Amino acid sequence: MKSHQTTQTMKPATAAKKLGVYLEATPAEFQKGEVSRAELNELQANPPEWLRELRTDGPHPRPVVAARLGVSIAGLARGGVTEALTTEQIEALKKDSPEWLEKERATQAEVRKEAERIKNKKSAESADND
Repeated sequence: MKSHQTTQTMKPATAAKKLGVYLEATPAEFQKGEVSRAELNELQANPPEWLRELRTDGPHPRPVVAARLGVSIAGLARGGVTEALTTEQIEALKKDSPEWLEKERATQAEVRKEAERIKNKKSAESADND
């Protein structure tokens, strides 16, 4: 008896998220169809021109914008950034360095420092227990 394997597919929004691109900026045919796991792997391994351009110039989804600015997604929202931004807009924000951005970067640095402290503490505790 032969097992029948179905192809795993995902919605375009999921595929765009995995590719790190803003769905609304992708080609219409990408937005309308489903993406198979094999197609996603192919897009990641050999990105077409539209995907390379989106990754380089944007518009970028909020997680990418947040990462490039060194803040959290919530920090973006607190700063009034609710839409996708292009690379040019991100660079302009970095250059202008508004007060909210400086504050959010400092907050993010504290969060990372605290996470590292907790991780080190847990490591030391588990080493003591061995």
